[in-house]
Amino acid sequence: MSQREHIRLLQIQLGAILAQAVSTVAELGIADLIERGSTRPISELATAMGCHERSLYRCLRYLASHGIFEEKENRSFGLTPLAEALRSDAENSYRAGARMLGISLPVVGELEHCLRSGEPGFGKAYGKPVFDYLAEHEDEAVIFDAAMTSFHGPETPAMVETFDFSGVGTLADIGGGAGGLLTAILSKYPSMNGVLFDLDHVAGRARDNISTAGLDARCEVRLGNFFESFPSGADAYLMRHIIHDWTDEQCHQILRNCRAVIPNDGRLFVVEAVVLPDDEPSPAKDQDALMMLLTGGLERTEDEYRDMFAAAGFELTGVTPTPSPVSVIEGRPI
Repeated sequence: MSQREHIRLLQIQLGAILAQAVSTVAELGIADLIERGSTRPISELATAMGCHERSLYRCLRYLASHGIFEEKENRSFGLTPLAEALRSDAENSYRAGARMLGISLPVVGELEHCLRSGEPGFGKAYGKPVFDYLAEHEDEAVIFDAAMTSFHGPETPAMVETFDFSGVGTLADIGGGAGGLLTAILSKYPSMNGVLFDLDHVAGRARDNISTAGLDARCEVRLGNFFESFPSGADAYLMRHIIHDWTDEQCHQILRNCRAVIPNDGRLFVVEAVVLPDDEPSPAKDQDALMMLLTGGLERTEDEYRDMFAAAGFELTGVTPTPSPVSVIEGRPI
C-alpha cells in the first residue's frame, strides 16, 4: 500500500470525529452565538456555553480546517456558509439534522451487527426500533421531526418546480408529516384538493401549517396507520421518504393498502432517491447506508421499484429526476 492510500484511508476513518464535531457544535448552538458578518472571541464562546476554552478552540479550529467556521485574529471565529447553515434561524437550517445524526452516531458502531444479522443497528444500540424509541422520547422525537425538514426541505421546491401534478383532483399525502410538501403543491395548483394522512401525534402540527397556508377549505387531515389502511377518496397518492424506511415485505403491505383504495385510473407517486448501477458516490448510496443502520429499510434501484410495484398491482410508468437527490417514481394500477 502506498503512502497515498494509507493517508486516504486514515482521512476517511477520521471522518467519524468530524461528524461528531459537527453534531456537537450544532447541539451546543455555537453558530447562533456568532453574529453574521462578525466574529467572536473563543473566550466569550467558551464562557457562554460553559465549555473548556482550549478544548473548544481546538474543536472550532478543526472544523475551520474543513470549511466550517473560520478563524480570525485574536482567536476569534466567524461564520462560513457551512457554519451559517448550522444556525437555528438560517433558511433551510441544517442544525436539527446535525443534532439528529448526533443521536444516531452510536448506531454506526453496530454496522457489524447489521452485516451479520440483516437487522438495523438502532435496536442493538438503543434496545428498540427507532420509531418505537422516538414514540417514548418526546425530546428526541421533536428533533427528529425538525431534522426531516433539515434533510428534505430543499427537495420540496425542486420537486414542485420539476414534476407536473396537473390533472390531479385530490392528492393524498401519506405520512405527510407537518404538511410542508402538500401545502407547497396545493399552493401551486389552486384547483387541487388535498388529504394529509398520518399518525395522531403529527396531526396538530399539520393542521396548524395547513391553516397558516390558508388551505383549510382545500385540505383535510385524516388520522391512521398506513400499515393498516389508506384513506379513500383521492385520485392520486403520494409518499415521500416512506418506502425507504421499510423492508421489501413491509413495503409490499403499504403498497397493497394503497392498491385497495386507489381508483383504476389513479396515480401513485413515490418520492425517493434512486440508486444508480455504478460505482460513483451519490446521496442515494449514503442514505442507503444510513437506512441499513437506522430502520432496516433501503434505497432502491429503478428495477427494484419496478418489481415492487408489480408485486402490489402497479406498473411503474416513469422516473422523473429532480435537481435534488430525489426522483418522482410514478405508477398506475394494473
